[in-house]
Amino acid sequence: VQLVESGGGSVQPGGSLTLSCAASGFTFSNYAMGWFRQAPGKEREFVAAVNWGGHYTYYSDSAKGRFAISKDIAKNTMSLQMNSLKPEDTAVYYCGLDLSDNNGVIRVGAYDYGMTHWGKGTLVTVSS
Repeated sequence: VQLVESGGGSVQPGGSLTLSCAASGFTFSNYAMGWFRQAPGKEREFVAAVNWGGHYTYYSDSAKGRFAISKDIAKNTMSLQMNSLKPEDTAVYYCGLDLSDNNGVIRVGAYDYGMTHWGKGTLVTVSS
């Protein structure tokens, strides 16, 4: 299994970025995936998740209405479109994969939403 994030960078408040997670080593269309982030000095937190087929999504309160998660099954890529970025969105963003045998549903309430594999992260900095 390999998860490789890209698309991070520096942006001004109010700006937009799109993160991508290129996945390989497993059947991409069978499993739920998600985005998490970790700000300096803070614990990793959930941002958004998408189910096996990409047709059901779930967001943290801070991401709702500003971020959009999606899966491109043909390209084995998961994305996170981030709009109206704020300084408090500054963090390393991680791609997560739930490779457990649970029919590819989002495990709301589970520790780390059940994610079993992680990418190495991409840094997003929101600053003027």
